Amino acid sequence: MQSDVILHHGNNLVQHGHFNNRVYVMKFAPGDGHNIIRFADELVKKEGYSKIFAKVPKSSEEMFARAGYITEATVPFFFHGSETALFMAKYTDPGRAVARDTTVLDNVLSNAFGYAGERFSHELPGGFSLMHAHPGDANDIAALYRLVFETYPFPVFDPEYIRTSMQGHVRYFIIRKSHLLAAVASCEIDEENQNVEVTDFATNPLFRGRGFAGTLLRAMETEMKKEGVLLAYTIARAIFKPINAVFVGAGYKFGGMLPNNTNICGSMESMNVWYRKL
Repeated sequence: MQSDVILHHGNNLVQHGHFNNRVYVMKFAPGDGHNIIRFADELVKKEGYSKIFAKVPKSSEEMFARAGYITEATVPFFFHGSETALFMAKYTDPGRAVARDTTVLDNVLSNAFGYAGERFSHELPGGFSLMHAHPGDANDIAALYRLVFETYPFPVFDPEYIRTSMQGHVRYFIIRKSHLLAAVASCEIDEENQNVEVTDFATNPLFRGRGFAGTLLRAMETEMKKEGVLLAYTIARAIFKPINAVFVGAGYKFGGMLPNNTNICGSMESMNVWYRKL
């Protein structure tokens, strides 16, 4: 599987490629709006991508709207615990802007909201241990992602990518039972803006139904809060009931849906945005 490219353009961080068929402005550099808008348009024209997706501050909304972007999700307190982030998109294929299976997606969301106020147990069963992952765990982590996901928007099937990301701003948390890796999740920490994306949740099918995603989420939130992170958010599969229920149960608020945004589990899926102040 060939992954999309991640690069810096000025002070912006951008992912683009045909796997997700998009340009994704992962981190926007304030004051560089016209430049990144032009760069994204040039990539789309050259490569034929059907979507541009960007996380931008509310103060830049008008600039992006004039360039043809629409707001698909909103996350308050995203930048430094104060300014709102808009998850904005621009489409060259209007069909991609229309989510498929909307009745199913609405039912998943309604079902998830039923878990509001739930207090899941975060006690680990006997024999299981939660810990930080280290480079020596990378092979097992990549193998678990390959087991759980047919496709994934980032190259997590590659142990070297896992090891490299550990050296940067990504922190992995794992649950083991002896030598077996039961579950994993990660924190992508944005120290500058004091937020964290809690993401990359996967549980070995042998150990599902034990609430490990919620246990990992609680552990990551606790550590991030101690380190001064002010907001946690996630971009979760809109079609997958369990992960949406986990975030509602943990007190997250719904920010919006990103239609046909991500190549995951073998197809292009819509994603729900959830957020919580820490």
